[in-house]
Formats: sequence, structure tokens, C-alpha cells
Amino acid sequence: MRSHLQPFMLYLSRDKGLSANTLESYGRDVSQFLDFAEGRGAASPDEIRKPLVMLYLGSLGAAGKAASTVNRNTVSLRAFFHYLMKEQLMFQDPTLEMESIKPDKKPPMVLTVAEIEKLLAAPDQSSPQGMRDKAMLELLYATGIRVSELISLDVGDVHTGMKYARCTGTSGKERVVPIGVIAAEAVAVYTTDMRDKLLRHHLEEPALFLNSLGGRLTRQGFWKVIKKYAREAHIQQDITPHTLRHSFAAHLLEGGADLRSVQQMLGHADISTTQIYSGIARKNMKEVYEQHHPRALGQEVKDAFYE
Repeated sequence: MRSHLQPFMLYLSRDKGLSANTLESYGRDVSQFLDFAEGRGAASPDEIRKPLVMLYLGSLGAAGKAASTVNRNTVSLRAFFHYLMKEQLMFQDPTLEMESIKPDKKPPMVLTVAEIEKLLAAPDQSSPQGMRDKAMLELLYATGIRVSELISLDVGDVHTGMKYARCTGTSGKERVVPIGVIAAEAVAVYTTDMRDKLLRHHLEEPALFLNSLGGRLTRQGFWKVIKKYAREAHIQQDITPHTLRHSFAAHLLEGGADLRSVQQMLGHADISTTQIYSGIARKNMKEVYEQHHPRALGQEVKDAFYE
């Protein structure tokens, strides 16, 4: 069967135009399966049946491989068998109607309130870039908007006096979100005192947050900003531009906000997407309860605690 691997790779490269990295993954996945199949007596494509493929994929899971890895192997094998059928080297696809494994959803990473405070206090507010960064971080945590929505904001989209922002979500739907006093003040100081110093020759630029050349800040530019302040705040977690959005939602729910309101502020079309934060909030509330309620601990634990 291994004699069919190289023609399969040429087919993927020539007819499908796959990238070098993808080709390498396909080749590795299929090669490992062929070793497995040949070790169990399958000497030709026609001897490969669905139970053998399922046994192989199951062995990957048993070896601790992630669901995404198992799913990638399924795709690679499906492509290989499709090629073999196309070349009339086999007449039944053993992966037919084989479902992918749903990967376990990791809970979103959320900073503690103390970590948020350190992060928001990190920018140097005496410089135009520092005040811009302060306004951006405060606004993200105050509203929970996406980074793509943040960098798309124009000057007229944020009303610091009325304390609300108007943004456009990924689906193109516009929504209005409230802003807290601290974030509103940070944006007001930035727009009044510092933004003009970043404009340079781009006097007609409508973007609220500008880069050092006077144009609209990019997502990559913001990535560098948040990574910089995470280091300065000595935050150990590897935070991403979405971390403040996750923290906004989790902290609201911890504070007693209802799920539907948080859904609307985040701009989620489906409330099930917002529910991922409920588990984090419940866990944190349980910890607070166990630490502070006089009857939360068992008698033996309490006796040891008060000794």
C-alpha cells in the first residue's frame, strides 16, 4: 500500500494546491496509518475496512492525542481513500459516514480583578501613545467589545459625556454599549489632549485610535500593546487581545449581572455562546462562599481552621 503514498502526495500538490505544511501533515498521518494497517495484516487497499480505521483513530485517542489531532487524521485518511477510489484502487470508502469528534472546549482565560488593575495602571499617561493605550485598555474592559470592533471605532462613535459607544459587530450588526466613568474619562483625556499629537499629516483620519504614523491602529498593533503591558504588569498568563473581553463578561456575571444582558453587551447572536462564562463565575462564587460563609466548611475542617 505504501507505493500509493507518493502518487497521492503528488495529486494533493498538483491538483489540490495544498501548502507545504498541509502536505507534510497529510503525508505523516497517512504514513502512520499504513504502518498500523500493515501491522494488522492489511496488505492492499481493499483489505482496509471501517473497523480498522476506527481502531486506529481510537488508538490515537487512547494515546492521549487531542480531539483536533484525531479529527485531522480523519480528514487525511478520508482524502487518501478518496484518491484511491478515484484511481479505482479501492471501491468502498471506510471513512464514509464517520463523524468527527467534538473537541473539548477550553474555558476562556480570565484575569483576576487585581491583575486587571495592574494591567490598566501600566501605561504611561504622560505620553500620547501611553494615553492612547490607557484609553484602549480601559474601553475594552469597560465594554467587552472585540478588538476588531475597538480598532474600527471612529471618533464620533464614543460619547464620553453620555457614556456609551456605538460599534459594529462581526455580522455587520450595530449595537450600543455602556461605558463606565473611568473608561469615559480616559477616552476623553486621550481625544482632547493626546490624539492630535498622533495625527501628524493625517488631519482627516476618522479613526479614534491611531498608530505612530497617524493612521488607524491595526489588530497586530494592539497585540503588541497588550503584550507589552502584560509584561510590565508581571502577569504570568499568556494573554491575548480577547482576554479583556473574557474578563469583562466573567466579572459581570460574578457581580450578579444576568446572562441575557451580558449577551447583548457582547453582541452574541446565541446565548449559548455567553454561557461559557457562567461556569467561570459559578466556580469563583463557590470559592468566595467557601472562604467566607461560616457554615460552608465541614465541622472537622472548621475545627482545624480555628485551632
